[in-house]
Parts: sequence; C-alpha cells; structure tokens
Amino acid sequence: MKRLLCLLTAGLLAGCQSAPLPPLTTVPQVDLDRFMGDWYVIAHIPTWPERNAWNAIESYALNPDGTIATTFTFREGGFDGELKTMTPTGFVTDTQSNAIWGMQFLWPFKADFRISYLTPDYGLTVISRERRDYVWVMARTPEIPEAERQAVEEHLKASGYDLAELRYVPQRWEATP
Repeated sequence: MKRLLCLLTAGLLAGCQSAPLPPLTTVPQVDLDRFMGDWYVIAHIPTWPERNAWNAIESYALNPDGTIATTFTFREGGFDGELKTMTPTGFVTDTQSNAIWGMQFLWPFKADFRISYLTPDYGLTVISRERRDYVWVMARTPEIPEAERQAVEEHLKASGYDLAELRYVPQRWEATP
C-alpha cells in the first residue's frame, strides 16, 4: 500500500512539471577584445540586488590570465540614488565561441552567462541564462532605436523568456560617464 501511494504521488508530481526548455542558442563567435568596454543596461529581468537599478552600466576588461574583470554600477531607486557597485569576475567556459561564461560574484559559485544575441557592430547584446530566469539587454549607447528594441524582444520571446517580466532600466546622462 505504501509503495502504491509513493508511486501515485511521484506520478502526480511528475505531471506537474513544466516541459523542459530547449537548450539556449548562443552566438557562434565572440571577439573578446571587441566585447570589452562599457555596456549600458537597457532592459533586464533583474536579479534581486538590481531590481530598482537606474543608470546601470556593465564594464568588462580582459585580464592577462584570460579572466574578465567586471564592474557593474547603478543608482539605487533613482537618478540621484545611492551608487552601487558590484565586481564579479567572468570566466570564459566555451573557448571555441567565447559566448558562454561563468560569472563569479561569490567564490566558489559561478552564474550561467550566455551571449545569445550580438549585433555585427558589437553595439547591442543580450546576456541570457539557460534557465531563462534572468536576462540583460545591453548597448554601447544609453538608448536604442525602436526597431532594435522590437528585434531584441522577438529574440527574447523566441528564446523562451516571459516579456512581462522585462524591466526597462531608466537611463539619463548629461555627459558620457
């Protein structure tokens, strides 16, 4: 009887699972030197610390050992809010494409970081995660044209992201930071 109850419960729980998402497609190749530099965060499905970010910028610099020094800065809650800074380290895990990284905020854990969209001029990118729980749309400029916004949203939708969770990051700059 116990065994039957366990099997029934397991069957019911298995039926409650959602269908697994297909593997996330990344760009075929990333030139790391071109990818380095400042990126304005245009939109995101944010992690907890950045859920109220304004004027968010992610900056990358390639270290001599191949790791990526990362600096993420933003204002908390408004253009005049407290300046917050995070400095994780990136590790390229797919050296064939350079499109899959681990991003380490706290040792020994590395977060999944996948470059799933990148324009040929390296002006706009999307950083995705296999789980589709977070995403970052970033550009070399604080604003992007409407056509590019629509193309990115179509990419996100096709990748399995819920656009209702997407938050556009307020950006306002008097001068280039």
